[in-house]
Amino acid sequence: MPSPTIRVLVLAIAIAALTRLLPHPPNFSPVMALALFSGAAVRDWRLALLLPLTAMLLADLWLGFHATMVFVYLGMALVVAAGRWLGARRRPLPLLAAGVAGASLFFLVSNAGVWLTQDLYPATGAGLAACYLAALPFFHQTLLATLGYGALLFGMEHWFATRSNRDPALV
Repeated sequence: MPSPTIRVLVLAIAIAALTRLLPHPPNFSPVMALALFSGAAVRDWRLALLLPLTAMLLADLWLGFHATMVFVYLGMALVVAAGRWLGARRRPLPLLAAGVAGASLFFLVSNAGVWLTQDLYPATGAGLAACYLAALPFFHQTLLATLGYGALLFGMEHWFATRSNRDPALV
């Protein structure tokens, strides 16, 4: 029988890709939580990175590509790095800190991409600040989704582990 972590990851990739295609509030998707979980639970950093990016790519094949994709995927990679920092410290306070850090890093990088690639804001510090300010209403959705879906993923891993009477195995 697969480890609790593998079961959660397989389920999470499928759900994350699907939920990006279904109607949902802006920026309220489980993909960031998947990146955080993957970074914490998967030993091989390349695989940890590949899992959430695969979920993103599967949905982007349907949704379409855009000029800020490099920044979105880079932001997602930084969330995986926040998960790497989390590692085995899967307790409420470190989970909260990693979720807030990951969502914040994603916000900063992806919106810098909007500022750099779109003609919406002047190419000045004030333009970047205006871009971040305009994006703030979306940040709380990203943060809530990361924390909520993160709690669900890490909770599922713990639940599967306790039901199978073993510790969550790192992939």
